[in-house]
Amino acid sequence: MCAAEDPLAWRIGELTESVPVTLLEVKQDVRDAAVVVSVGGEIDSGTVDTLISHLDAALQAAAEHPARLLVLEMSDVTYFGSAGLNAVLGGYEKGRSDGVSVRLVASNAEVMIPIEVTRLDNVLRPFRTVTEALDATNEPR
Repeated sequence: MCAAEDPLAWRIGELTESVPVTLLEVKQDVRDAAVVVSVGGEIDSGTVDTLISHLDAALQAAAEHPARLLVLEMSDVTYFGSAGLNAVLGGYEKGRSDGVSVRLVASNAEVMIPIEVTRLDNVLRPFRTVTEALDATNEPR
């Protein structure tokens, strides 16, 4: 039986051809209090360049923003590999050198476990919500 005669093969082929696959979604929102970047999906070596380009643009916007604050919201991240961790840390360090405060928002295990295992939670100091990140001061917690 060929694929054209096999209804299951046809349905599988149809789904893979008609359903777009988005591995990473990044949205930027310039608010009165800060520039907020929301990230969802998988962050790995195949998607990290997308994240880095969005982080660079957001850091530029935050440098021009009166609050000089970038909030990186990662609650919808489903995979956070070492490439993503390096990108976030690089963005944090670039922000710091440019006078922009970068605050990470994450409470999901996919993001928190890699951060805690590498002990970067002492550096990145994640917040549980965007509101907490916006309300925080620059003083150490």
